[in-house]
Amino acid sequence: MRIVHVANFYGPNSGGIKTTLHELGKGYQAYGHEFIYIVPGINRVEEITPYGRKITLPGVALPQSGGYRIIRNNCDLKALLEKLKPDRLEVSDRFTLTSLGKWAKENQIPSVVFSHETLRGLVDRFLPGLPNFLKKKIVNWHNTRLAESFDHVVATTNFASKEFHDIGAENLVRVSLGVDLQTFHPDLRSEELRQEMLKGSRVLLVHCGRMSREKEPQRSIDALEILLKRGISARLVYVGTGPMWHKLRKRAEGMPVDFLGYIADRHRVAKILASSDISMAPGPLETFCLAALESLASGTPVVASSSSAVGEFLLHSQNHPAGAIASDQRFAFAHSIQHLLKRPRLRVTAREVAESLPWDATVRNMLMLHDALEPQMDLPPLEVRKSLKVA
Repeated sequence: MRIVHVANFYGPNSGGIKTTLHELGKGYQAYGHEFIYIVPGINRVEEITPYGRKITLPGVALPQSGGYRIIRNNCDLKALLEKLKPDRLEVSDRFTLTSLGKWAKENQIPSVVFSHETLRGLVDRFLPGLPNFLKKKIVNWHNTRLAESFDHVVATTNFASKEFHDIGAENLVRVSLGVDLQTFHPDLRSEELRQEMLKGSRVLLVHCGRMSREKEPQRSIDALEILLKRGISARLVYVGTGPMWHKLRKRAEGMPVDFLGYIADRHRVAKILASSDISMAPGPLETFCLAALESLASGTPVVASSSSAVGEFLLHSQNHPAGAIASDQRFAFAHSIQHLLKRPRLRVTAREVAESLPWDATVRNMLMLHDALEPQMDLPPLEVRKSLKVA
């Protein structure tokens, strides 16, 4: 089977989308399928990668996005798809690639779209002055159009699924993302690296992710400031980059904060995560957050926003969660950090949670959705219906 995945917001410094594409590509090929992924760039380039055949199309750079691009011409994209003749089409961009669903139906190609964002959260975040009834109307209209355009909408968490449940979308399927359990492992914890990053402090916090407004990265600094005032000797390390880079550096002046920038070497990132005490995930709109799951796989507990989906795989409602959630203000994050520092055996719990979410399970679920794999005994059945009802 030839599976083609089209994704925007993929680039040299991108995180979750790129990781997802690469892991799906490796997995599909391991099961004997052909994988082609089409992404935006500067020029048209075609290359063979370990993840599949990569085709880069000219893209438009988005202002103040930190380098993200979207494919410039969807007509050229559809012409390319006609030549590729995919057996299945996957799409990662609910905003500019919706028309690919209609194209797929016209060509009788089964299609899925990944809903990587919460539109409801984005509307609340960036259009705060809009009346609530109008916000709801916009979100429901867009989500209905999206669900009608594709055969299936894939959401990675219950949090991401909710706004589609609210419109009665019955072609919704929940498929969790996974984590590379070999690359990210507690055994990578290095006391030498830990002391090097601590620079004399006692508690090491790490924030791994994109520095953009909707992810609220400044909350990690805010929480650190409160911990320092409470007499806790902590240092914060940022891994990543983004449009808020300079603003965050200015905010952190005079504080024990280091900015390591984007690190392409995933093994280096894994070693940093494993050598830290707590990983910060303050983004309130996260529909999954791979960095948080990679932290758990590294044995590092996570403090996450209670407004996001991260609490679902932290198992925060159970007796022994792999981290903590905090309301979206700095005192709550500081309190949660202090609470986790008092918990024994938390690193073991974090790893155990991650082990329940391997990438292979994600790949097999997607192949079942594509009718390319028989239902698996060790996976819950996918509940997928073909009709769409609008409430």
